[in-house]
Amino acid sequence: MGFKPPGGMGNMNQMLKQAQKMQENMLKTKEEVEQRTVQASSGGGMVEVTISGKMELLEIKIKPEAIDPEDPEMLEDLVKAAVNQGLRNAQTMVQEEMSKITGGFNIPGLF
Repeated sequence: MGFKPPGGMGNMNQMLKQAQKMQENMLKTKEEVEQRTVQASSGGGMVEVTISGKMELLEIKIKPEAIDPEDPEMLEDLVKAAVNQGLRNAQTMVQEEMSKITGGFNIPGLF
């Protein structure tokens, strides 16, 4: 007398179908999210960036008054701050969209 899982093979097939459907939804959502963008800024809007759902920097805007030849480090810091905030915003967007599919479970390697 061997081990027989509850529900038999029909239950296992149903679980596999659900997993396949979740995978399809995740791929579709990933493609959609990669097309979306987020914005971030620093220095009160002196530097603005646009980041894609692919975590790529798409656009940088720097107001002329942010450019001080006597203090290039300030501009470097503003750019770095805006890009890092933009990346965090994009990451949050991706995680929120994926959690809608996974029910909030964090699946390693998913995003």
